[in-house]
Amino acid sequence: MNLSDSKKKLAIAGVICGLVAACLAFFGNPANMAFCIACFVRDMAGSLGMHQAEVVQYARPEIIGLVLGAFIISVATKEYRSTAGSSPMIRFVLGMIIMIGSLIFLGCPLRMIIRMSAGDLNAWVALIGFVLGVSTGAFALKKGFSLGRSHETNKTSGAVLPVIMVGILILATCTSLLKASEAGPGSIHAPLILSLVGGLIFGAVAQKSRMCFAGSIRDIVLMKNFDLFTVIGSLFVVMLIFNVATGRFVLGFNTPGIIAHSQHLWNILGMYAVGFAAVLAGGCPLRQLILAGQGSSDAAVTVLGLFFGAALCHNFGLASSGTSLNPETKELVAGAVTTNGKVACIICIIVCFVIAFTNKRETAKTK
Repeated sequence: MNLSDSKKKLAIAGVICGLVAACLAFFGNPANMAFCIACFVRDMAGSLGMHQAEVVQYARPEIIGLVLGAFIISVATKEYRSTAGSSPMIRFVLGMIIMIGSLIFLGCPLRMIIRMSAGDLNAWVALIGFVLGVSTGAFALKKGFSLGRSHETNKTSGAVLPVIMVGILILATCTSLLKASEAGPGSIHAPLILSLVGGLIFGAVAQKSRMCFAGSIRDIVLMKNFDLFTVIGSLFVVMLIFNVATGRFVLGFNTPGIIAHSQHLWNILGMYAVGFAAVLAGGCPLRQLILAGQGSSDAAVTVLGLFFGAALCHNFGLASSGTSLNPETKELVAGAVTTNGKVACIICIIVCFVIAFTNKRETAKTK
C-alpha cells in the first residue's frame, strides 16, 4: 500500500505516527520529547561508550525499530534497493552538522514539532531558522547542487545497518555490555517492547509515506506542493490534542522539565544548520534512518555522521543545557548554549555553504 499518492492517505500516516509518539510519551518517554531522532541517537551513542555523559546513555529501541521497520516493509513491498556511492564523506559531514545543530537547539525537526504542539514557544522560534535553512538548501538545489548519483550495489551492502541495529538490540536485551543512565533523560523511557513496536510502526509508516520534515518544506518552496506537509500537520494535530487532553500543554518559554532553552538566536541558527544540511543530504534525520533501512548506504553513512556528531557534542561541550529547577534552592536555572557550541554552529553553517556551492551537477557547471 502506497501512503504517498494522496493527501488523505498522508494525513492518515501522520495520525498513526502521532498516535505512536503520544503513546510513547504517555508510557514514559521524557516530557515533550516522545520521539526525537537526535536525542535518541545521542543516547544510543552514549550506550555504546562514544561519549561519557552519564545522564544521556540508553540504547533507544525506537531508533532500532525505525530502521528495522523501514527495512521489513521495503523488503515486503519490493522497494528495497541497495545503493551507494554518492559523496559518502560529504554525507558523513552533513550528518555531523545535523546532529550538532540539533543538540544546540535540543531536538531534531520531529521533536521541534512535538515541542510546538506542547506550547513550547522556543520551538516556534526555532521553526523560523529551520524554514530559512531548508529554503537556503532549496536555493542551492535550484542553482544545480548535487552530490552525484548513487549506484546499485550488492544487496547485502544495504542490509548492514539493519543488521547492526539487530546486534545492538541483542546486546541491550541479553547482556550488560551497553551503558544505561541511572538518572537524567537517558533513564526516562517507555517499556522496551512498546518502544520497539512503536519504532517498527513509525518506521514502516514513514517509509510508505516518504515522511520528511525538511522535504515537506523543500517541496513547498520549490514546487508549491503541500503533500508531504500533510503528514507533518496531522502529526502535530494529534500531539496537540494529546498534550491538551493530558494537561501537558504549557504555553511559554522558560518551562522547566522539557529540555529546552530560550536563547532565541541560537535556537534559530541551530535549526538553520539542521534545515540547510538536511536538504543537502537529501532528508531530515528521520528520513536518513528510513532510507538507510530500505538499503541506502549513503543514508547509512549520514546516520554514522549523526552518531559521530553526538559524540563530538558531548565530548567537547557543544550541546546546550535545558532550563531546569535547582533541586536545592528550587530556583529556575535558565538553559544556555555553550561558547563551544556557538563556535561550532557558525562553522557548521559556513561548511554547509561551501558544500552547497562547490558541488554541482555537470550540466550546471557548464552553464
